[in-house]
Amino acid sequence: MGFTLEDDELQTTPGAAARELAGKRVLALVMTEVVPDLDALELVGQDAEAVLIGGCDETLEPNQVFSYMNLARAFAEIQMGASFFCLHKNTWWQTSRGPMLDSGAFVAGLEYATGVEATVLGKPSPSYFAAALDALEAEPERTWLVTDDVEGDVRGARLFGMRTALVRTGKFRPETLEFADPSPDIVVSSVAQFPALLEEDLTGGWTP
Repeated sequence: MGFTLEDDELQTTPGAAARELAGKRVLALVMTEVVPDLDALELVGQDAEAVLIGGCDETLEPNQVFSYMNLARAFAEIQMGASFFCLHKNTWWQTSRGPMLDSGAFVAGLEYATGVEATVLGKPSPSYFAAALDALEAEPERTWLVTDDVEGDVRGARLFGMRTALVRTGKFRPETLEFADPSPDIVVSSVAQFPALLEEDLTGGWTP
């Protein structure tokens, strides 16, 4: 996409899972592309200490990962005492084919079936925001979150003390903005508008 980044400059939910679940036996219902990021964990098919769910893609892989047998195995492991974690609880995500069901729906189903609430490792978990800010050596009130997701991102960032810019692209829907609480500091039509607004903010020429 034109950005030059080192791996350690990226804060990802699989990275958060690897840190949180280090040393545990983990039943992971995740996409294949996520597995290398979990190489520090002992991934197992049964007798797990933790169950981890998250991720989705536009291939046929979610049919296999979130099959009845796999979800039933996760249910059994949680019933037998395994801790329950998820990368996120997003209900849907924006794809090239339009909105599609996300893995948060399966998390909610297992919560309902087991009576155990999953620990969210990604947004809007405070620890996830804290890890990103620590990496940047940044203060929350001087840090902007730029996102297209008012439901999943803006609320968590605002509660953490960060400032937020919502972009009217991707997952953005006008009706969610109308009822958002809290609402973003600013709304822009394109991320290309944000640098100029940030420059105004830094020079004192703009206030939210």
